[in-house]
Amino acid sequence: MHSIRRLVLRLVRENPSWGYRRVHGELATLAIKVAASTVWEILTSQGIDPAPDRAATTWADFLRSQADALLACDFIETVTLTGQRQYILAVIEHATRRIRILGTTALWVPNITSVQFSPAVAPTTAVGNDPFSCPYAWPASPSPTPSPPCG
Repeated sequence: MHSIRRLVLRLVRENPSWGYRRVHGELATLAIKVAASTVWEILTSQGIDPAPDRAATTWADFLRSQADALLACDFIETVTLTGQRQYILAVIEHATRRIRILGTTALWVPNITSVQFSPAVAPTTAVGNDPFSCPYAWPASPSPTPSPPCG
């Protein structure tokens, strides 16, 4: 019981926005059988609110907590020294701020872009006010039926 108490307190310390039900769920994922009411008792005995106010989490806090999993990608258009236009697919990892170039192409065809850059990336939708945005899902592999036109 002492080790479960330490684990519960560690989980709450490392994840302050988690309530007792979320902690109980994480313990179940780890195959630790303990009742949700036991987690509640452990937290209240230590003077910790078992159901914290989740509205207090800011967007910045959320981004910091998810930085390891967040990627942002975009196309960069450039002209080479020879005058050829190139479209570059770049991804930035938020946690490390490392930029990765996944590929380039001279031919911009939005409906087959994921095929051009496979298997590095297979986007599901275009997002934002990007001039290359397409409201349709892009295929992850070549399809015998054409996709709806963009724009």
